[in-house]
Amino acid sequence: MHQPPGFVDKRYPTYVCRLNKSLYGLKQAPRAWYTRFATYILSQGFRTSACDNFLFIYSRGSHTAYLLLYVDDIVLTASSDTFL
Repeated sequence: MHQPPGFVDKRYPTYVCRLNKSLYGLKQAPRAWYTRFATYILSQGFRTSACDNFLFIYSRGSHTAYLLLYVDDIVLTASSDTFL
């Protein structure tokens, strides 16, 4: 361990900082979030697209809704305003 270049403390050049909390979370966090979200949205009647796992489709009668998930953004559109 060493201090990052440009942030070296002149009084304590051999000291390092103790990290109490990860800044960006775990590597598995996005996968865990997607799994939790997908489980919920599938339980609400949506189904996944055959060509894209992040596209969810909901159909009822002649109406269709599309939910696209991209990282932490969601786009939801439907065949009519009332169905949306």
